[in-house]
Amino acid sequence: QVHVVESGGGVVQPGDSLRLSCTASGRTFSRYSVGWFRQAPGKERDFVAAIKAYGGSTRYTDSVKGRFTISRDSAKNTVYLQMNSLKPEDTAVYYCAVGDRVITSSLTSQSAYDYWGQGTQVTVSS
Repeated sequence: QVHVVESGGGVVQPGDSLRLSCTASGRTFSRYSVGWFRQAPGKERDFVAAIKAYGGSTRYTDSVKGRFTISRDSAKNTVYLQMNSLKPEDTAVYYCAVGDRVITSSLTSQSAYDYWGQGTQVTVSS
C-alpha cells in the first residue's frame, strides 16, 4: 500500500505561480509513474500532467503546456507540479496519482494509477 499526500494548494491571483508537491510512502517511489489530475466544480476529473517511473518521459494536457512543469526528486520521494501563469480556469482540486508499471501510452489515463491522494484545492481568482 502506498500512501499519497498532496500539498501546496492555495488561493492566488491570475498570473501567479504555485508549486504542488506529491509525496508517497515507501522507499522505492522512483519506480512509480506519477500523474496529476484536476477536477473543477461540476466537471469530471481530467488529466493534467504525468511523469514516468525513474524520471522518464513526461506528458501534459494541451491547456497547461508551457505553463506547468512536472518533475521528481526521488531522494525526497516527491513529485512536483510547478504551475506558472495561472488562469482562473486552472481552479480545481488537484489530485496526485501513483501507478506501478504504467506504460507510456497510458500515462494520461486515470485507470492506469493505483493510488490516489485526497486532493489539494487551487483557486485562481482576482
